[in-house]
Amino acid sequence: MAVYLTPEDKQRYHRQMILPSWGVAAQETLKESCVFVAGAGGLGSPVAFYLAAAGVGTLRICDSGEVELSNLNRQILHGEDRIGENKALSAAKTLQAINPGVQVVPLTDTITGENVGSLIGDARLLIDCLDNFETRYILNDHAVLSGLPLVHAGVNGFCGQIAFIHPPQTACLACLVAEAPPPEIFPILGATAGTLGCLEALEALKYLTGRGELLAGRLLFFDGETMQIQEVGFDKDPECRVCGSKGGSARSI
Repeated sequence: MAVYLTPEDKQRYHRQMILPSWGVAAQETLKESCVFVAGAGGLGSPVAFYLAAAGVGTLRICDSGEVELSNLNRQILHGEDRIGENKALSAAKTLQAINPGVQVVPLTDTITGENVGSLIGDARLLIDCLDNFETRYILNDHAVLSGLPLVHAGVNGFCGQIAFIHPPQTACLACLVAEAPPPEIFPILGATAGTLGCLEALEALKYLTGRGELLAGRLLFFDGETMQIQEVGFDKDPECRVCGSKGGSARSI
């Protein structure tokens, strides 16, 4: 069924619709799009905030954690009045207040290899806003098997990285990071998470609308302490355990 913009839509999104490469067609595409956001924390907050503000039609927000006081230096979807509340449910409240025209589906389950497909549903784009590689690898496995694109980002302190991953056209996350680093409580500045989350949202909007050049096969490093940005290319690992000759660790869909 065709999706059309209402007069309210045209007013709300006017400033992005007047971009030469945007217009009505791009906005209608966003309105009919569904995106899966894994994590409603430091990265997921700005990602979901700006996708909702931009008019992405359906956001599936997944997070099994609860809001804690120590989250609030960076997780801007939540406030002190939400402490103890599930993050996905809290995020849905904030996002619906930002843009009532967007459908927000809060998902409170922990992502596993068994439920990842049902949680993602009919989303056409996956966004990694996680803080652990165990779950990132589950998302990556699904991206490889389903052919869905995955926007990856990670942050630590003042620094962060972002890449657009879309096997088989690009390498997968396991090619980029073959082994998970040991779990730790790492420092993080809220503005760093905000910067990388905004970049993830921008990659998502470009992909959904077909505008701009994606970070496909490229890894961008951001150092907020020195305000330096570096970019390196990354190729497929022929022996990758997920998408290469040794593939097979990913679960079947």
